[in-house]
Amino acid sequence: MTTTAKRRWAREFHSEIDGIAIGPSGPVLLHGYDAPAGGMWTDDVIPGKLGAIDRNSGEFIWRSPCEVGYGRGFAAAICDGAGDTACAIVMGPSSQGHRILRVSIDTGELLGESAIEPFDEAIIRDEVSVMITATKVTGISTRDLVELWSYRREDERYHSVAFCGGRLFVVYSNANTKKYGLLALDAEDGSFDSIVIPSKLPTIHGIAGDGSTLVLLTSDLMQGLCASDAGRFIGELSMMSEDDVLTDTLSLLAISGNHSEDDPALWWSVLGTGPVDDIPEASISADSGKLYLVSGAMLEARDLLSGRTLGEWTVPGLDERVCWSVGSGAGLLAEENRLTIYELPA
Repeated sequence: MTTTAKRRWAREFHSEIDGIAIGPSGPVLLHGYDAPAGGMWTDDVIPGKLGAIDRNSGEFIWRSPCEVGYGRGFAAAICDGAGDTACAIVMGPSSQGHRILRVSIDTGELLGESAIEPFDEAIIRDEVSVMITATKVTGISTRDLVELWSYRREDERYHSVAFCGGRLFVVYSNANTKKYGLLALDAEDGSFDSIVIPSKLPTIHGIAGDGSTLVLLTSDLMQGLCASDAGRFIGELSMMSEDDVLTDTLSLLAISGNHSEDDPALWWSVLGTGPVDDIPEASISADSGKLYLVSGAMLEARDLLSGRTLGEWTVPGLDERVCWSVGSGAGLLAEENRLTIYELPA
């Protein structure tokens, strides 16, 4: 039964929100900027603002100007292991090129900063932060803010990344065939580990990992399944139609963190079989052993290991989100000028 998610608090801002972060405990992080009258900019980078907000009351703990502003590439996270104090890590453009900052989550004090290359997407963890462009994957020390390693191979294009089971998983596509696959790197030194799923899938919309389970949001699962799974999948798919065998146009595929090319999947779920143009915009994230699937204003939670549905909610404003994140039973939603925390099953 679908219900409306319970709101803990909501707060309106004059500034426009472009980044958020939430950890397992402590305050949440908000990054934003002030738009000029008329919306016309003279510079490529918009000056930023950073603040920490109490996750229970919605009150500011601190707020400060931020060297990292709004523009190409942005990432933020709260880390416990990046130094002697809990930190906020912020990555993005500045007036002097892209920067990575380490800030005290308790006071807002700047603890360190370094220049980095421009990036399209990044994921931040206590020990290493990883950023990607179309042609390169780079690891940055979250503690020391220096480059640790980089990875690239000819004819590969990179799209998104996730940590799982001690490995770094990278969604890539073949530059010639345009088909998508999944590869694994060593999370410590960035060395190539293996091709986990060959580049045969038409697309991979999203990737999420937690603990020892990784989930892909994709389509045409037959291309990503091993031989032992393929026959069972065809049978299940054919039972969804009285006429012909359907093609799944939106599906979830779960694998273990030590998955190799010929291993069976943990589970899969077909979300849609309609025309590609009718596929709803969807995204996934994982936290505390749960998978969260967002489609429009709907949020569905599943057990990450089994795929079993745990609940489904309507989340007001989710279909107009700028950012969405989950952490330890809290859903943090940013709209253009409003931040809201919703209660989720922990």
